Amino acid sequence: MSRNNRPGEALALVLAAALCAFTPGLAAQSHDSAPPPGQQQQDQQSKTFSGKVVKLENGQYALVTGQTAEGKLAGHFLDDQDNAKKYEGKQVTVTGTFDVASNTIHVTNIQAA
Repeated sequence: MSRNNRPGEALALVLAAALCAFTPGLAAQSHDSAPPPGQQQQDQQSKTFSGKVVKLENGQYALVTGQTAEGKLAGHFLDDQDNAKKYEGKQVTVTGTFDVASNTIHVTNIQAA
């Protein structure tokens, strides 16, 4: 049995699995209830993420931030694809807000680390 070492495929699978893991909980939440006090404001605060920008097989750019316990790549999707493209393969610091539901960073700034 041969083993493929394709980090882009592994990242795509991990990111897809992470997205699926959050979806059932979101569907169960009531849209009529307000979030707990302070949660919405906290969720929208700008945060800093560090990692390496990679291009996935589907052409989308993502930020690899580490590895899972199983040794697979883990990270987040980036919504500013044009800016992310400039940093492909490089270590960066990304500033933005994180959308848990889509595992996406809404980028306000990307800079080389």
